[in-house]
Amino acid sequence: MSGVWQEIFNSQTGETIYKAVHPTGLPIFVCPKKGYRSTYAVFGTKYGSIDTAFYADGGSTPTEVPAGIAHYLEHKLFENEDSGAFERYAKTGASANAYTSFDRTAYLFSCTENFVDSLEILLDFVQAPYFTEENVRKEQGIIGQEIQMGLDSPFRRVFYNLLKAMYHKHPIRIEIAGTLESIAQITPELLYGCYYTFYNLHNMVLVVAGNADKDEVLSVADRCLKPSENKHVKRAGVDEPAGVVQKRIVQKMPVAKPLFYLGFKDYIEDGISCRTAGELACANVLLEVLAGRASNLYNRLMENGLINSSFDADYFDGPGFGSWIFAGESADPDRVAEEILREIDALRREGIGKASFEAAKKALYGRQVAALNDIETIGDRLVADYFAGREPFSAVDAAAAVTLESVENMLKSSLKEEQMAISIVSPEI
Repeated sequence: MSGVWQEIFNSQTGETIYKAVHPTGLPIFVCPKKGYRSTYAVFGTKYGSIDTAFYADGGSTPTEVPAGIAHYLEHKLFENEDSGAFERYAKTGASANAYTSFDRTAYLFSCTENFVDSLEILLDFVQAPYFTEENVRKEQGIIGQEIQMGLDSPFRRVFYNLLKAMYHKHPIRIEIAGTLESIAQITPELLYGCYYTFYNLHNMVLVVAGNADKDEVLSVADRCLKPSENKHVKRAGVDEPAGVVQKRIVQKMPVAKPLFYLGFKDYIEDGISCRTAGELACANVLLEVLAGRASNLYNRLMENGLINSSFDADYFDGPGFGSWIFAGESADPDRVAEEILREIDALRREGIGKASFEAAKKALYGRQVAALNDIETIGDRLVADYFAGREPFSAVDAAAAVTLESVENMLKSSLKEEQMAISIVSPEI
C-alpha cells in the first residue's frame, strides 16, 4: 500500500529530505539526521484561525463559521471516549503538544525512544474525533478563561491591537482562540463539519525529522492511516483595502515601560496568496539592513536610550496578509516611529550600500543554514512551506540567490508611511 519515496537533495547544505504521497492522499516528508538521538514528528492540517469562510466540495457560496473553531478542534482532539492522548503519550515517554496558528493546526511530539508507538498514537487520535454536547460545553469554559487571560496580557494586547489597527476585513484581526461571543456559538455539529472538511488527509501533511527511518515511518502510516474523501476545500479570499484602519492605537495597562508594535501593511491583492521564498528573502535582508543589530538605526536608537535589547524587526506573513513589524519597549514609541521613517527615507535617497547588503545577506543565509540543525525548526518549517506552496529548502536557496537590485526594488514599493500603524500599551499611571 505504501507510496514511493522521492529524494530531495539540497546542494547548498548537503541535506536530503524524502517525500512520499501515501495512497490515502497524505503527503509525508522525512528528514533523517545522522548522529541525532531525538526524533520530532508533526502532523498538520491546512486549517487555521483565519479559515472562518471557505469553499468546500467546489461550491460557489462560501461556508461561514464562528471564529475560534480551529483552535477549539485542536483542544478537543486530545480527548476521546476512553482516554486522552496525553495519557497514552505518558506510557511512551514522548513529549507531546499542539498549536493553532493563523493558517494551520499542528499536532506534534518529540522522543528519544518508543518512536513507533508514539507515531501510532499521533496518527490515531488526530483521526478519531469525539465531540458531545457535554464535553463541548466544558471546553467553552476552559477556552473562555484562555481568552480572558489574553485580554489581560499586555504583550498579546499590543500585538492584536496592531492587527486591528491595520486590517479592515481580514480575519487575522481576530484572535486565534476567537472571542467569548464566537465560541459560545460552537456546537458538536459545527466541530464535526469543520473536522471532516479540513482534516481529510489530502489537506494535511506528516513530517518526521531527526533519528528517523523513512520506511519505518511509511510502515506506521500503512497501519494507521484511514482513507478520507478529498473535499477540495479552498480558502475564501478577502477584499482587504491597502490602507490601514487607524494610524495609532493606545491602551493603558499595568506595565513598567511602554510596549510598542509598529507595522507597515503589505498589500496582498487577491487577499489569499502567500509570499514566495524569494520575496521573503528580500524582506528579511531589507529588515537586516534597516534595523539589524549592525544597522545605523539600531545603534542610534540604542545610543539615545529609545530602545533596549528587546527591540526586534520581522516580516509577518501568511495567506492574504503581510506586514513589516518593529517591536520592543520604549519610553517614547512615537519618537522610535519617527526615527524608523527617517531611516527608510534615507535608504531610499542614498541607496543600500553593497557592503551592508552583503553583510545582511550572509547573516540571513547563516540563520537559514543554522536552523537546519534543529529538528523542531525543520519539521515546523516543512509544514509551513508545504501549506504555503513553497518547496523544501526554498528559504536557504532564496537567501543564497537574493540580489541587491531585488531588495532595493522592494524598498521602493514597500514600507510606506500611509500604510503604517502603531500600537502602544502604556503604563496606567
